[in-house]
Amino acid sequence: MSTFPLLIRIAPPVVTRLSRGRSAEKRVSLTWTHFRTLAHSRSAAGHQNRPGTRCFTSSSRKEPVRIGCASGFWGDTATSVPQLIHGGKLDFLVFDYLSEITMSLLTAAKSKMPNMGYTPDFVQVALAPFIHDIHRKGVRVVSNAGGVNPLACAGAIQEVIKKAGLELKVAVVTGDDLMPHRNALTEVKMADGGSRHHLPKTLHSMNAYLGAAPIRRCLDLGADIVVTGRCVDSAVALGPLMHAFGWGREDLDLLAAGSLAGHLIECGAQSTGGVFTDWHQVPDWDNIGFPVVECSADGSFVLSKPPNTGGLVSFGTAAEQLVYEIGDPRRYLLPDVVCDFSQVVIEEVPGVQGGAVRVTGAKGRPPSQDYKVCATYMDGFRATAVCPVGGPRAAEKARRTADSIIKRTKRILKQLGLEDFSSVNIQVLGAEDTYGTEARNTGCREAVIWMAVHHHQKRALEVFAREVAPAGTGAAPGLTGIVGGRPRVSPVLKPLFFLQPKSQLKVDIHVDGQLAESLSEAGLDGSKQVAPPLSPEDVSDTDLPSGPHSYRLEELAYTRSGDKGDSANIGVIARHPLFFPYLKKHLTSSVVEKYFSHLIQPGVHDAVTRYCLPGIRGLNFVLQCSLGGGGVASLRSDPQGKALGQMLLDLTLRGLPDLKSLVD
Repeated sequence: MSTFPLLIRIAPPVVTRLSRGRSAEKRVSLTWTHFRTLAHSRSAAGHQNRPGTRCFTSSSRKEPVRIGCASGFWGDTATSVPQLIHGGKLDFLVFDYLSEITMSLLTAAKSKMPNMGYTPDFVQVALAPFIHDIHRKGVRVVSNAGGVNPLACAGAIQEVIKKAGLELKVAVVTGDDLMPHRNALTEVKMADGGSRHHLPKTLHSMNAYLGAAPIRRCLDLGADIVVTGRCVDSAVALGPLMHAFGWGREDLDLLAAGSLAGHLIECGAQSTGGVFTDWHQVPDWDNIGFPVVECSADGSFVLSKPPNTGGLVSFGTAAEQLVYEIGDPRRYLLPDVVCDFSQVVIEEVPGVQGGAVRVTGAKGRPPSQDYKVCATYMDGFRATAVCPVGGPRAAEKARRTADSIIKRTKRILKQLGLEDFSSVNIQVLGAEDTYGTEARNTGCREAVIWMAVHHHQKRALEVFAREVAPAGTGAAPGLTGIVGGRPRVSPVLKPLFFLQPKSQLKVDIHVDGQLAESLSEAGLDGSKQVAPPLSPEDVSDTDLPSGPHSYRLEELAYTRSGDKGDSANIGVIARHPLFFPYLKKHLTSSVVEKYFSHLIQPGVHDAVTRYCLPGIRGLNFVLQCSLGGGGVASLRSDPQGKALGQMLLDLTLRGLPDLKSLVD
C-alpha cells in the first residue's frame, strides 16, 4: 500500500453505522462526528453507576490514561497480571496474543473442536484468578485473545464472571474472518505489489487486520472487557486512548502517537529490558516488569514499569522496541493511520526507579481504503528432528549423521514410489552454520543436529520420522537422543497477504452475547500518498574523517530484529549521537546484504533496503526473502529472524577515527 501526498487536506472519513432497526437513510447519514457523539453519551450512561470503578466518558477526559500490557504473545508469563493490577495504577489492562503463527494454530484447533480457536490461557490463567481484583479496582480489559473464535472466548469469560458473582459487561468485535465470503473472493489484490491473483484452492483461513475504532466503540458502549479477533497489535492500546480522550479519525498525529504507545508495549517485556542488546545490565529477569504507558491527551506519553520489579526502561530498551518488526518508519501502515516514526524522540526521565522514558514526535497521515488480510493455505507437511551430539569432532559427526539419515530416507521413498523431498534443511547448531561465511568457531565438542524436511505427502514424512532413531546405534558415537522423541509430522500453513476494501467489510459489535450494532468504514483514499521526502539526516556524510580504528558494531550500537512473513528487519540504534553519522556512512544496505547473503533466497537482487530514523539516531534494514518462507513455512532453526540482530553485532566496521575519544 502507498499513501496520499502530505499536503492534501482531507475531510473526516465516513463511518457507516448499521444498527438493528434503523433505516438505510439514517445508516448512511451518520458521519464519524455523529459516531463519536453517540459514543460519549452511551459511555457516560454505561459507567456512572458501575460500582468500584472510575467513571470514563469519551471525548472529555483531561487527566492522563495509564495502560499496562500483560502479554506479548500466547504463552507469556502469568506473573504479569497481578504485577500490573496491583502495582501499575492502571485504567486499562491489555493483552496481545496473536501472530501469524498463532492464528494458524488457533485455526487448526477450531477445526478439531468448534468451541475452541481462542487462547484459553487468557480466560483461565489471566482473568479467572484475578477477576475480583480487576472489578474492585475498576480496570478495564482489552484483548485480542478471541483469535478465530472471539464469541466462544467471550462465552467462557462470562462463565468466569458468573461463577465469581460479579456483573461485568463483555463486548466482542467480530468481522475480521473472511472465510464466510470465500466464494466472493475469487481474485484478490496482493499486498506486496498490487497485482491480482486467485486464492489457493487449499485455503485454510483469512483474517483482516482490523483497527482500533471497533474497540473504541465497545468501550463507548460501556464494556468492561473487550475481546477481539485479528486486529493490528497496537489497536488494543489505541482503542482505549481514542475512547478516553475522544480522538477522532481526523486527529492523525494523535492516532499515530497512540499507535506508537501501543507498538512499544504490545510485546510485553521486550520494551522493559527483555531481549535487550545489553542484556547483562538488566537485573532480575525472574521478576521482570511489564510495560505501562501513561498517555496524555496531546499524544505524549511516558513508558515505565511497576515499582519493585526487575528489568530496565531506558533509551536503548525503548528504541530497540520502536524498530522491532517495522519497514519504512515514515510509512508504518495501520488501518487507522499511516504513521511516521522517523522523527520520534525518546528521552530518559531521571529519578524513576527502574527507569522511564518520555516519547514524543510521532506524525500521522490518512490511512488507506484497504485492510490488510493474512490468509493461510495448506502447503504439504513438515517434520523436524533435533538431536544433540557430544564428543570430539562433534560438528563433523552431526553433519555426517544427518546426511546419512536423509540419504537413506530418499532411497526408501524411491523404493515406495514416492517423490523426493520438496525441501531439506540441515544445520549443525554449535558450528555456526547460521553465520555462513562469517562462521568462526566450527570446531566444537558439543553440537545439535537441526534437520527439517518438507513433502507434499504425509506418508513420506512418516518414513523420515521412523529413520531418525536408528542413527543412535548405526551412525556416529555421541548421539544422545532425539529431543521430544520421534519427529512429529505436521501440516504447513503458508501465509499470503492481500488487500480488501474497507467498505466491503462489516464489523459487528456484540455486547453480553447480543449483536449491538455493526460498523462499516469508508474513508477517503490514501493510496496515492507518497513517503515524505528524504531529510538531510537520511543522506550519508561523505566528508567524515577516516582513521585506523576498527569497531565491532556492538561497541557502537544496539540492535533488534524481527519478521514480517518471509522478510526480516534489523534495527540499529547508535549508542551515542556522535556515532550515528559514521553508522550511516559505513553500515550500508550493501554491507548488510553481503553479511547475510547466505540467508537470502538465490536470485533476489537488491534484497536489503535501509531506512533512517534520525529522531532516535537509528537505521532500519529490511531483508526481503531471507527467512526461508518465514513462520511455520520455514524449515530453519530461526524462522522469525530473532537472532539476526545479534549476529550483526559481530560485524566489524573499519577505517574509522577514534570514536571513543569523541565521546570521552
